[in-house]
Amino acid sequence: MNTRFLLRCLGMLLLGWLTGWPAHAQTPTLDPNAPNQPGLATPPLPPAPPPPAPAAPRRLGRPRVLRLDAEAADRPLLRRYKVRAAVPDSLSALREIRELVLALQGDAYLTASADTLRWGRDTVRVRLYVGTQFRWAYLRNGNLGDGLLTRAGYREKFFRQTPFVPADWVRLQERVLTEAENQGFPFATVGLDSIRLSDRDIAGRVVLKRGPAVVFDSLQIVGNTKTKKRFLTKYLQIFPNQPFSQQRVAAAAQLLRQLPYVKLRAEPEIRFAKGRARVYLLLDDRPSNQFDAIVGILPNADQRKTGVQITGDVTINLRNIKGGGKQIGLQFRKTDALSQLLDAQYVHPNFFGTPLEVAGTFNLYQQTNAFLTLRPRVQVTYPTARAGRISFFTEQRGSFLLNPDSLSTALPENIDSQYNSYGLGYAWNSLDDLFFPHRGYLITAQGAVGTKTITRNGVLKPELYDGVLLRSTQYSLGLRAERYFPVKKAGVLLLRLRGEGLVNPRLFTNDLFRLGGLNSLRGFNENEFYSSSYAVATAEFRQFIGADSYAFLFADQAYFRHDLATDRYADQPTGVGAGLSFRTAAGLFQFVYSVGQSSYAQQGFGLKTSKIHFGLTSRF
Repeated sequence: MNTRFLLRCLGMLLLGWLTGWPAHAQTPTLDPNAPNQPGLATPPLPPAPPPPAPAAPRRLGRPRVLRLDAEAADRPLLRRYKVRAAVPDSLSALREIRELVLALQGDAYLTASADTLRWGRDTVRVRLYVGTQFRWAYLRNGNLGDGLLTRAGYREKFFRQTPFVPADWVRLQERVLTEAENQGFPFATVGLDSIRLSDRDIAGRVVLKRGPAVVFDSLQIVGNTKTKKRFLTKYLQIFPNQPFSQQRVAAAAQLLRQLPYVKLRAEPEIRFAKGRARVYLLLDDRPSNQFDAIVGILPNADQRKTGVQITGDVTINLRNIKGGGKQIGLQFRKTDALSQLLDAQYVHPNFFGTPLEVAGTFNLYQQTNAFLTLRPRVQVTYPTARAGRISFFTEQRGSFLLNPDSLSTALPENIDSQYNSYGLGYAWNSLDDLFFPHRGYLITAQGAVGTKTITRNGVLKPELYDGVLLRSTQYSLGLRAERYFPVKKAGVLLLRLRGEGLVNPRLFTNDLFRLGGLNSLRGFNENEFYSSSYAVATAEFRQFIGADSYAFLFADQAYFRHDLATDRYADQPTGVGAGLSFRTAAGLFQFVYSVGQSSYAQQGFGLKTSKIHFGLTSRF
């Protein structure tokens, strides 16, 4: 081993970093100037250019050609690194050389350096020393528990006769410290001990200094909110005398942003004293209780009659009742002259002190005088910050004929049936604002399976049910995905995809999904289309003129299938329109004008078939 190489090895102050500068739990960052990064030999500065003539324009830089000189054995290695052959000026040349040296050191060539730089008129000649690639002889467990080291991703084979890549060691440090600070040791440090250097092999033990143990003290709420500390303690799962967990504190901000009735003014703050950590939440209430009244003016669905028909939608939502996070919701919709819909909901968070959220819903739909459908549902949800909201639900759907025809010679398109199902749901929300988002994602999905039972109606002839499968397995799927993009200063582009599907050997009209109207496919009457499966893609541009006021343009493109035993077809309806939503003293006023085109509905874009919706949303 020559003297030059010995001097380089002895000058490796990274070993001082490995022992004398341990990583800290609260700041596990990689600093390019830290001792674990061997210093780049400072090249001589280029000669100062001659002063320009008074009349000549000042030149800010001169293009340079980079020429790398290295040992013949190192040249194939250097070809793997993308180094620009020409740079616009001297500063860019220095940066290019520094990035190359740092890349070599990051690939375990710890003694790599740029020894000399020779500056010509338009050329920079660099003499590079690559050196030997260092490697781990071994890295053993010092005083860490096997469980902690395993959870941190340590495997002995990863650090035995493998290249000594500083980034790998830093990542292991960060994972060990993350595990430690989530187990009550936020001031832990980690480093190497018993280091041995033999030729190009490095050996050592990983050692953790845990520091003082810390437990949670309490939650402190700062701000104007009526939300109770007891509810937030259970919702965030931050209990007194539990071991401190940085992960729970970090998750608290995301969980709080999922609540529509509070506004997080700043990230949670932590204060440590005498082995205890007190968490401060900076919260304010935001208006979230809702009262909506929307009126729709549509052309008469009965083409034999003239004039218009009035539809309506009334919604009441009460959230965070008595500061405990409970919710009650009620919605009534009149979709046409003889049809109506009723939805009711109750949500109870922290059921029996657990993080589980229990909800019950009830849906009633009456289609003219044809049938009545009832859908009670019970759902249990586990909200998480990283994985989203995971739900399990059970639902019973019963549909009943209202005026069956006793003289009918065939089964009607609607039938008495009952569908008992069990399913899973998932929701992910990263929106920056639940009511007026400017960026982020919203994804919900659910799937259910159950048994569908067809009930014989006493009014209909028994022989009409011959050959009909009375019990069968039915599957249902649903998906909704939204993405919000900020556009310049006050614009927002919304892209949305919604879809649902039913799978069953024999479907009837009152089994199908209903599509059309302000909440699903704008430009058409409420529930105009009955589909066994559908997808609706939406593009909507919103130009905000205030914090909660905007004008918008939209386009809805749908595809649906109507698959019944005696009636099968598909269509691709399109709806376009514009609207305005703005704040008034009484609430949020919304006006929507839309037109639609559909082959099945025999409707084209036109003034006579246009739809107007306007309404008022009051939040308090």
